[in-house]
Amino acid sequence: MTAAAVITGIGVVAPTGTGVREHWDNTLAGRSGIAPITSFDASGLPVAVAGQVTGFEETEWVDHRLIVQTDRWTWLAFAASRLALDDAGLDLAGQNPLELSVVTAGGSGGNAFGQREIQALWQEGPRAVSAYQSIGWFYAASSGQLSIRHQLKGACGVLVADGAGGIDAVRQARRLLARGSAVVLTGGTEAPLSPYALACQSGQRGLSHGTDPDTAYRPFAADATGHVPGEGGAMLVLEPRERARERGARMYAEVAGTAATHDAWHPEDPPPDPRQLERAVRESIARAGCTPDDIDVVFADGAGAARADRLELDALRAVFGGRRVPVTVPKTMTGRLCSGGAALDLAWAALAIDRGVLPPTVNVSADALGPGLDLVTEARPADIRHALVVARGVGGFNSAAVLRRPDPVGRR
Repeated sequence: MTAAAVITGIGVVAPTGTGVREHWDNTLAGRSGIAPITSFDASGLPVAVAGQVTGFEETEWVDHRLIVQTDRWTWLAFAASRLALDDAGLDLAGQNPLELSVVTAGGSGGNAFGQREIQALWQEGPRAVSAYQSIGWFYAASSGQLSIRHQLKGACGVLVADGAGGIDAVRQARRLLARGSAVVLTGGTEAPLSPYALACQSGQRGLSHGTDPDTAYRPFAADATGHVPGEGGAMLVLEPRERARERGARMYAEVAGTAATHDAWHPEDPPPDPRQLERAVRESIARAGCTPDDIDVVFADGAGAARADRLELDALRAVFGGRRVPVTVPKTMTGRLCSGGAALDLAWAALAIDRGVLPPTVNVSADALGPGLDLVTEARPADIRHALVVARGVGGFNSAAVLRRPDPVGRR
């Protein structure tokens, strides 16, 4: 890769808010979006609390004819993408559509849409099933719909790696820029909070059954009970650095290095050691052309399960030695968003670099990481040159990315 890829637009639709301003203000204030599930009766399900996107009106973001064809997960992607493109100041109508690409991370797909059509099948028969069932639930639906809506006629794709997918999508976006794309819309969203989706997740190891929003998801805590699911995510606009400079775009951060590995151990269980996660972290740092001493903050994966958390801490200690590097897990305010999780962490990291503030981890004590690492539990000013984002997905996926502060030339 020769062309440096920079983030010029950020669109967030998450439990912490819709749009960068609301999301960032709530983040710095430590306002959690994890709460008892209110959109339906969850009393018969093993999950009582979740990270929910509140106040979202799909009619503000999606054409009426598309609402019946698509799932909430895609509606969230429509909104986040519009916000990201507006934030980047891009008028796509004036661009060559063959140079515009889209790559998203996909996970559980269109859950509520699929549930509705399955119910129609069993209650009324095959003729009651919508023709859009074949595309509305599909994990590639958001990429396809975004390509159509914004006339992105370059490469169009989706990567599936559960919680690690957002970094993998950005990694592919960098490749596309190096191969000639002028703009790549990338990231991921998720909407796994319908009754059907939660029933599917109910047997997942590491899922918290806690009912208190303040204690149900507390990664690295001694009494951690697992994770809670959440919906939403983020979409990012990536461009070659020189192109961004030429048009005077704001450059939040450069995607300096990425890496991905796989544990090759078990479909659900964590591996016996953190070697593959450590390798992903080390390779992302090396590919960024820096050393562990250059990393100013780590956005940790924070599984919320004792064994997985211990493996992540072991990997970080192996990489950073005795250095007291700041570590934060702002997803304690949203829950784990599956394919939207790493994308949102990348957005958090880019905003932290741009604003010079470390976002906090909530509901976890400052000494939870033990010796050698500094857990950020309150927002604090910081001079951030490099931020490391770590992500893992169920099944053994490990991904890491290093974001770098761009030089000030070309920032508006």
